[in-house]
This record gives sequence, structure tokens and C-alpha cells, in this order.
Amino acid sequence: MRWLILTLLFCISVVTYIDRVNISVTARQMMPAFGLTDQEMGWIFSAFVTGYALFQIPGGWLADRWGARAVLTGALVWWSLCTAFTAMAAVSPLAEAVGIVGALLAVRFTLGMGEAVALPTFNRAVANWMPAGSRGIGIGIAIGGIGLGSAVTPPIAAWIMVNWGWQTVFYLSAVIGLAMAVLWWAIARNHPREHPWVRRPPAPEASPQAADSQFHTLWRLLAGNRTVWWLVLSYSCLGYAAYFYMSWFYLYLVTVRGFDVLTGGLYASAPFLAMLIGCPVGGWVTDRLAARYGITAGRASTGMAGMTAAGVAIAFGGFVESPPAALAGLSLGAGCLYFTVGAYWASTTDLSKAHAGTLSGLMNTGANLGGALSPVLTPWIAAHWGWPASFAVAGLVALAGAALWWWIDPGKGLNSVTRDQ
Repeated sequence: MRWLILTLLFCISVVTYIDRVNISVTARQMMPAFGLTDQEMGWIFSAFVTGYALFQIPGGWLADRWGARAVLTGALVWWSLCTAFTAMAAVSPLAEAVGIVGALLAVRFTLGMGEAVALPTFNRAVANWMPAGSRGIGIGIAIGGIGLGSAVTPPIAAWIMVNWGWQTVFYLSAVIGLAMAVLWWAIARNHPREHPWVRRPPAPEASPQAADSQFHTLWRLLAGNRTVWWLVLSYSCLGYAAYFYMSWFYLYLVTVRGFDVLTGGLYASAPFLAMLIGCPVGGWVTDRLAARYGITAGRASTGMAGMTAAGVAIAFGGFVESPPAALAGLSLGAGCLYFTVGAYWASTTDLSKAHAGTLSGLMNTGANLGGALSPVLTPWIAAHWGWPASFAVAGLVALAGAALWWWIDPGKGLNSVTRDQ
């Protein structure tokens, strides 16, 4: 059942990134249809990220309080309906009131609110279902769906857009999301002991703390453990680099590197396939290193190595002249970025299992605040100093994220803050 739950989370992760990345492909037809500039499209991209960032902590708290089953089902329904509305926002009464750009900003912001619940809830589910020595690979598999969803979306969305129009991309995405909501509700439970298919569930853990005691423990963790804040800052660096791939990568291949619409959609999947491989592999590696050398060494070595390699590969991809070499470098950079995901997310559970959803929501808030800057700053830097400069900045940010792992010590959560987790 653990692996079935992880499979469902993986599939939902695929859906989240179908709904997130599809607009980066449909922008090719949306922009001329509505007279949108690159800068306006950048603001629309960032509206999603802003809503996504602001609601990470509430999403994690909801998962800690009410459990993964109900919270994730509701979130799936919410963001699937918002995805469908994206197709009609420009001709809706909302557009008449606030304009086309305003309507698209609003719908992408509310879509981000719904999807913000997903990853912290994944972490809550993994904390409940996976044993301590397998949480890195557990969250790596769950979040690895990001790679598959982002890989299949550009070529499929481009083909659907060319044959049936860009609106159809959003409608089909919404149907898939609603189907996954039904499947998750039918199969998932919050804990193994609640599931009728688990014949020999693990023994119950210690009795839950009272709400005021839980809040007190969380406050002590946030106020007294600098690792939390270094973790948030480092993951913000990952978010800045990662969101280039989620927003501008397809358009970069088509408009800067000279690929046509369909070929660009095919090649745009390469970084996301690298993420699909890097995410679970990195989770497995960090679990093995943590078991052999201790939690802090296992998490930090994985995070530092992956972020360093990512920074170098991204900068190389931006400066190299050959389009195939650029594609290879940037794809490797994406895989290295997501190689670190298991280390980051498992660290939040290492710090406090009881607050895994809230802490991971806080960490992912940082990633998405960094990510909100990327879609806007990337074209601005490119317009003033060229696209290689945009990639140089992203690479330096990734290297800064690697350096911050020197101060991240997830093992402290077990010893000095909350022994009972």
C-alpha cells in the first residue's frame, strides 16, 4: 500500500505540472490572439507563482490538521476548475471588468492557490506512510511526477494546440485533474492504520499533542533553529533556477534557439525527463548517505553536490553556441536541481515529523517567492544584456543555494527541539 500511495502521489504530481506548464506552450497562440507582450505574459506566469507561494504554509497546515486525503481531493477539484476557466477567462465578464490581462492574472493566481496545497500535502502523506529511512526516496518519487508532467506537456500540448486550438489544452487538463480527485478520494487514507487494505498496520505512534502544545513546539522550532531559515533560503535559490524551465524554456527554444513549434515542444521535454530521473535517484542517494553517515551529512552532501552541478550546467547551457549542446547542458542542470529535492523535503520531516506539512509549506514558500522573480527577471535581463546573462544569473543563484547547505543541520530537529517526533 505504501507504493500504491506513492504511485497516486506521483500521478497527481504529473497533473499539477500539466496544469502549470500548459500555459507556457499555449502562450505561443494566446499572446498574438490577445495582443500580449512578453512582459505582460511574464506577469501572468508570475501570478500563478505568487498565489502558489502565498498559500504554501496554509496548505501545509491544512494537511497537518485534516490529513492528506480530504485536503488533496479538495485542492484537485479547485485547481482543475481554475484550469478550465483559464480557457474562457479572456471572454468572461471578469475580462470586461478588469481587462484581459487582469482576468488572466486573477485566474492564474487562484490556480496557484489551489496547487499550493499539493506538495506540502505530499510531504504529510509520505511522513505518515513511509518509514524514516525511506522518506527521501518517498518524496523523490512523489515529486518526480513533476518531471513526467512537464516532459509530456510541451509536445502533447503543442500538438493539441495546432490541431484543435489552445483552449482545448486547458479543458483536457481539467478533466484529467477531476478524474485524479475521484481516484485519490476512493483509494487514499491518511494513515496505514485507517486503510482497510492494510492487514497488519504499524503500531500507533505516541498520542498527538494538544493543539496549543503543537503550536508551542512549532514556534520553538522556527524561533530556535536557524536550519529552518537556511533551508528556506537555499530552496529559494532552487526555485529561481527551476522556474525558468516552467515558464520560458519552450519559448526560449523556439524564439532564441530557432526550433519550430512542434520540434521545440519535443525538445522542451528534455529537462523534465532529467528531473524525472534525478528526483527519485537523489532521494535514494540521500537516504543511503543519511543511513551511513548521519542525517545532516546525508542531506547536506546531496544538496550541495546537486546544486553546484546545476549551477555549472545551467551557465554552460546559456553560453555555448551549439543549440544541441545548450539543450544538453540545460537539461543536465534541471536534473541536478531536482536531484536535491529529496534532501530538501526529507529535511523538513527530519526536523519535525508532526509539522512536516507546515515546515515543507514554509520551505516551498521560499522556493516560489524566488520562482516568482524568475519569469519576470529572465526576459528583463535578456533584453538588457542578452540571454546568456540570464543563464549566468540563474547559475550563480544555484551556486549560492549550494553554499547555504554549510549551515543546514536537519539532525538538530531530533536532538534539540522535538525529541518525540
